[in-house]
Amino acid sequence: MDITVRFFTIEHIKRFETMQEQNTEIQEPIKKRTIRSFVVRGGRMTEGQQKNYDANWAIYGLSLADGRIDYAVVFGRESDVVLEVGFGMGASLVEMAKNAPEKDFIGIEVHPPGVAKLMMLAKEEGITNLRVYCDDAIEVMANCLPQNTASAFQLFFPDPWHKKKHNKRRIVQPLFAQQVANVLKNGGHFHMATDWQPYAEYMMEVMEVQEGYQNAAGKGLYHPRPEWRPLTKFEQRGERLGHGVWDLIYTSNSMG
Repeated sequence: MDITVRFFTIEHIKRFETMQEQNTEIQEPIKKRTIRSFVVRGGRMTEGQQKNYDANWAIYGLSLADGRIDYAVVFGRESDVVLEVGFGMGASLVEMAKNAPEKDFIGIEVHPPGVAKLMMLAKEEGITNLRVYCDDAIEVMANCLPQNTASAFQLFFPDPWHKKKHNKRRIVQPLFAQQVANVLKNGGHFHMATDWQPYAEYMMEVMEVQEGYQNAAGKGLYHPRPEWRPLTKFEQRGERLGHGVWDLIYTSNSMG
């Protein structure tokens, strides 16, 4: 007998936030030849979101059409570059960029309302060390990001795709891990976090056997939440309810 237990994870809440901002419903993904780890949401941005998007894109926006970029040219300096995929509405990424002005950050998010919100927050905070793609991360990694250069790659609370038949849609797969390794410099970190324990176990199962990576906490161990990852309000609420969050950090040993 198949019994499905329903509850909300941080990723569910991220989706709900975006739906509220977008004032639309989640649609089922259209079947294509490639398996995507995200669902395509219908509808358009609100007038206010579109205004923020248009006003700030010239400052913060990067596009697939730009082709292969040079971080030093994009940011006007040499620095450690942190990449983040799936930043939701962007508050935590903006906070990280604000708290680490010596580093540069690039966020990748497919949903325009989240991108619009991130750019608005960055502009309000006077952030200059942040750029954003509103595109599929796989395409950006393959066609735009420099190889073996970034100091960190962050993947926080990705969709766990709870149902077994949907597990193939999880973004953390062996091929994805190698794609991440391709954009990380030797000694760079691949940092994941999830509040769904079976997904944490799955992430570790995938990563422990990947060539070119070493578990920063020790083989088979989870990493304590590092101070640079902001504690979200949802995590704080989850902690009060006794819910767990699992961080995994793997160091790239690839010499490129």
